[in-house]
Amino acid sequence: MSVDSVLARVSELQGLIAGAHPTPVATRSSFASQLADATSTVSQTAPTATAATATAAPGVSELPADVPYGAEITAAAKKYGIDPALLAGLVKQESGFNPSAGSPAGARGLTQLMPATAAGLGVTDVLDPVQSLEGGAKYLRAQLDAFGGDVTRALAAYNAGPGAVKRYGGVPPYAETQNYVRAVQANAAAYRAASPSPIT
Repeated sequence: MSVDSVLARVSELQGLIAGAHPTPVATRSSFASQLADATSTVSQTAPTATAATATAAPGVSELPADVPYGAEITAAAKKYGIDPALLAGLVKQESGFNPSAGSPAGARGLTQLMPATAAGLGVTDVLDPVQSLEGGAKYLRAQLDAFGGDVTRALAAYNAGPGAVKRYGGVPPYAETQNYVRAVQANAAAYRAASPSPIT
């Protein structure tokens, strides 16, 4: 069925709805089957994603296939307008993709949230991968916003705290934080390079 015939039929139906003619039952059945056929054809030929899609479809990963929690990372990143490769790079550095990871300081989960930070972000279970990723993405977005979109300073703030970044006017002179920022960015670059081509 052509697009022109569908449009003509829709126009005819609009006239019927407006009260111009009574609608025969046979026409309704015919239209229903034609509409079902047209919908089926469109859904088979429609692209699965567009560049304008703001959020990833559930279960869709924009990361290499071997990245654990790829779909969940992609969904959390897209929700907060973050590059999925950057969030994946952060998770790799923070926990090595181990949802039970913990630090001596008390940070826990995939994104190593401190208890007070997690609570402030609405995370009730830091060991739940989806909640941890959601909280980590939300916190990283807050740091990106606080530092004008500067990824280096946002990552430094994620690691050392925003106060330290403000105090030093950039990445603090802590070896751990400097190494952290470099490692997360290197991880992200590797994921970008290995990611499948975006669907167009």
